[in-house]
Amino acid sequence: MGMLMAKKHMEEECVICEQAKQKGIHLYTSFICTDCEVDLISTDTSNPKYKYFLKQLRKVTHPEIYT
Repeated sequence: MGMLMAKKHMEEECVICEQAKQKGIHLYTSFICTDCEVDLISTDTSNPKYKYFLKQLRKVTHPEIYT
């Protein structure tokens, strides 16, 4: 039961905002926090912030290789 509680409070680094967050989604080996996910889908493609999202999401196409 202790391990289950520890996993619930574990934080991961968001690939977009690069902050440790608890809630979000996994895309391949990357984590996107809920805040960035909502911001990403509601940002218009003509917004300069959208280019930042694209730059950060390029990290997802290069997943880390674990040996």
